[in-house]
Amino acid sequence: MITRSEENYLKAIFSVHMQTKKNVSTNDIANLLDTSPASVTEMIKKLQEKKLVIYEKYNGVRLSSKGEDNAIKTIRKHRLWETFLVNKLDFSWSEVHDVAEQLEHIKSNKLTDKLDHFLNYPKFDPHGDPIPTKNGVFNFQERISIFEMDINEEGIIMGVSLDNKDFLDHLTKLKISIGTRVRVLEQIKFDQSMKITYDSRTEHISKEIAENILIKIN
Repeated sequence: MITRSEENYLKAIFSVHMQTKKNVSTNDIANLLDTSPASVTEMIKKLQEKKLVIYEKYNGVRLSSKGEDNAIKTIRKHRLWETFLVNKLDFSWSEVHDVAEQLEHIKSNKLTDKLDHFLNYPKFDPHGDPIPTKNGVFNFQERISIFEMDINEEGIIMGVSLDNKDFLDHLTKLKISIGTRVRVLEQIKFDQSMKITYDSRTEHISKEIAENILIKIN
């Protein structure tokens, strides 16, 4: 039996590896999970005993095929629950992460499959992250940030790269969400903030906000 804490570690290792494509250091895991490197080292030993990770001294850790399968299942459950909470229970996209963190540890594969069917097999969660299929396949899409867009270029908001409640609450106040069509009007030279238009509105957004809103150009 894999514990909730072990699942969180597997998910963290998978997430870091997806970004770097390299073995993951204990410091990377410690920073992501807000714990000490010593605690991470102790957990890696437990995961290694269960054949969930492969550890190489001085070269970090990676998931075994068994560990990767478990991490993907946990991510799948998390993102399906986020989608359910937003689409069916009217949670805001800034509220769902913590609740989904609890629900993702439910062990029933039957429940996960029925939830997927009930939601009509969504490919992306409310933050625009791909939901892996039952077979572990991710549907990635090419996306750029608003900050990378050219003047007068248009695109549709597909997600965010910062899962932070204050950030998401701010976007909600601006009435910016998944599916919003955006056009860049201007980039301010002084602070690199952006002037954008969407839904008959015009707003100035900071460089940080622009860098964390992901767009599909069409």
